[in-house]
Amino acid sequence: MTKTIDVQVNAKNIADIKKGYPLILKEAIINPDALREEGSIIRLIDRNRKFVAKGYYGNQNKGIGWVLTRKEDEEIDFDFFESKIAAALARREALFADPETTAFRLFNGEGDGIGGLTIDYFDGFYMVSWYSEGIYSLKHHVYGVLDKIVDYKGVYEKKRFDTKGQYIEQDDFVKGEQGEFPIIVKENGMNFAVNLNDGAMTGIFLDQRDVRKAIRDNYAKAKNVLNTFSYTGAFSVAAALGGAVKTTSVDLAKRSLAKTIEQFSVNGIDYEQQDIKVMDVFDYFRYAKRHELKFDLVVLDPPSFARSKKYTFSTAKDYPALLKDAIAITEKNGVIVASTNNSSFGMKKFKTFIEQAFNEAGSKYKILEESSLPKDFRTNRDFPEFNYLKVVILQKLK
Repeated sequence: MTKTIDVQVNAKNIADIKKGYPLILKEAIINPDALREEGSIIRLIDRNRKFVAKGYYGNQNKGIGWVLTRKEDEEIDFDFFESKIAAALARREALFADPETTAFRLFNGEGDGIGGLTIDYFDGFYMVSWYSEGIYSLKHHVYGVLDKIVDYKGVYEKKRFDTKGQYIEQDDFVKGEQGEFPIIVKENGMNFAVNLNDGAMTGIFLDQRDVRKAIRDNYAKAKNVLNTFSYTGAFSVAAALGGAVKTTSVDLAKRSLAKTIEQFSVNGIDYEQQDIKVMDVFDYFRYAKRHELKFDLVVLDPPSFARSKKYTFSTAKDYPALLKDAIAITEKNGVIVASTNNSSFGMKKFKTFIEQAFNEAGSKYKILEESSLPKDFRTNRDFPEFNYLKVVILQKLK
């Protein structure tokens, strides 16, 4: 039986919780000393000991846990987890039925009712990611539900949380059959090689599915494409399949070369006809300017924070300068896919970065389209901070 403890919440945060805010913030708790063992079920109460909500204790970033229910008599047990996961499955029925897409987010944390937990689907294999020790201590419920309601080939997990002051990224085989990696999944008819037992990344960021489709279908034909911070080259694959004349993929990580070759190869694309450069993106911008290289389509999707020997980069302060560099090597009437997954600012702020960069570059632009997370990355529309992805596709006018 999971222990339940009473935790007092201050009045300001009670109002937010009642409106549906799911994260239990550290500063919201009046009696933090009551929190001892992660995974405990916590009853949130006001100063008069009146019930507010129920959740679990698990340290994750600025939160100490997540609200799970606002019903006092609802138990946080196997049936609770089954109801949430079954509802998430039902919402993704169209994706399960689509033979052209065999990889997607099955369960998206607080958007599907259980913060700190995500489940991704990869053609019969399931990847469960745990974001705190607290939710991990409730894993028996989640795995029990998967045993009961899904027909899986195999289940893997990634632990993404602090333990004894040390952040760990650990992946493990859990049950079923072990995959022979890479396995090839489909996304809107494109092939991608994924590994579920090879560290933090699988080989593809599932949240950019809609953007890859847009690049392939609407922006790549007959274009010279630059893909920066290219990781395994997924945007480059989409561009090549969309008829790009040539793609150039740039990433500092040494393993990006072999991974990008692999992604081209599983799509029948001759990687030798593409450029794959293992180098710092900022160095590449200088190289491109020196050699007067210009591109018709530039993809700019940096990590929120990155550190190399020369630079420390943060999208929150450095995105305008990065975009300004991209503008300089984009052809007139060329297209820039500006993207960020930094949750610390919203779309409105992101657009001010775009405006600043073009002003400083002495250039003009128009927005062609904008997007955020795809539907399987379910979020609460009242709390945009959880809808972290911001993508603006724009055209350089001069």
